[in-house]
Order: sequence, then C-alpha cells, then structure tokens
Amino acid sequence: MGWLLVFLGGGLGSLSRYGIALALPTTDLSEGELPWATLLANVIACLLLGLGLALFSRGVLSKELSLLLLTGFCGGFSTFSTFSAEAFGLYEGGHWVAAGVYLLVSLLAGVLAVMGGLYLLR
Repeated sequence: MGWLLVFLGGGLGSLSRYGIALALPTTDLSEGELPWATLLANVIACLLLGLGLALFSRGVLSKELSLLLLTGFCGGFSTFSTFSAEAFGLYEGGHWVAAGVYLLVSLLAGVLAVMGGLYLLR
C-alpha cells in the first residue's frame, strides 16, 4: 500500500511543480536569468517537508500520510535534477556569477525552509 501512496503523492507533486512552471515566466538560461520556478518549487517543498517532519515527529502525521505527503508529494514537487541541470546551464553559458548565486540561494533557502518548518511547529 505504501507504494501506491508514494505514487499518488508524487503525481500530485509533479503536477503542482508543472503548474508553477506554467505560472511563472519562462527562464532563458542563455541570458543568465535565474530559474525562478525551480527555485520556488524547491523552497516550497523544503518548507512543506520541514512542517511535515515536525508533525510526524509529534505523532500528528501517520506513516501513511507521511508517505503520501513527504515522500510522494514533496519528492515529486521538488526537483534536484532540474536544479542541477539549470545551474550547469548557467555555468556553461558563461554566466558564472548567476550560477553561483543560484547554487548558493537554492542551498541556503532550502535548508532554511526545512529548519523554518521544523521550528515553526516545535
């Protein structure tokens, strides 16, 4: 049953991620533009993961809901592979500063979002 919950959550997360990509303007990496849709999706996923981990540690979130929401939804909503490809695309296009900013902001914002979610509900 766990695999079905992960599957459903991952599908909903992927669709939500796609919705963010449609809602925000397309990024042109060749012009050194930061990929805001990926950054936003990853930070939101990190915040939701932090909130969910806090709820799970308190026993408020069951194992089944954890599989659906944390493993499935957050896993499908966030995208490390796209983040990595975009960072490399910026670098390869000669936009080293933009690539560095994107890497640094993504990492810091992601970790701070997880921490914020955890501390918010502790």
